Amino acid sequence: MAYIPRLKEEYNSRVIGALTEEFSYKNVMQVPKLQKIVVSKGVGAAVADKKLIDYAVEELTKITGQKALSTISKKDVATFKLRKGMPIGAKVTLRGDKMYEFLDRLVTSSLPRVRDFSGIKANGFDGRGNYNLGITEQIIFPEIDIDKVNKISGMDITFVTSANTDKEAKSLLTELGLPFKNN
Repeated sequence: MAYIPRLKEEYNSRVIGALTEEFSYKNVMQVPKLQKIVVSKGVGAAVADKKLIDYAVEELTKITGQKALSTISKKDVATFKLRKGMPIGAKVTLRGDKMYEFLDRLVTSSLPRVRDFSGIKANGFDGRGNYNLGITEQIIFPEIDIDKVNKISGMDITFVTSANTDKEAKSLLTELGLPFKNN
């Protein structure tokens, strides 16, 4: 039998039923699901030092378990000494089993390592059922060795769902284990 990630199994067995009960969907296909997770990191100092992009790609690859890509600038910005086509960041798009594994590690081991953690803010929704989460330090991930970090930097994590409203997306992400703050 093939391996199924814990959160994927939980989604199929428990979350679908809970969301159907909460929003009274008539069909199982109407239940929102997590489509992808995009982890991205902007490296503004890469204009001066090209090796910073390699470090960022290496860190994102370690954190997510999937090869990261460097992103390039789309246009010239003279004030930032930026030229079109220069590498300026790194990103990874996770889907399927790797997405569920990353979300499981994020919820169970990484977020509790944040200093003075009391939950994540619920105001990161975009109105279309997607959620953006900003992380200030990459050292909260157990895959990162703090002695080998050359500079502490943050990253953005975007959860793309098939939900139509923010309320549905928040319920889905809460059921999957994201600890939102109670306002």
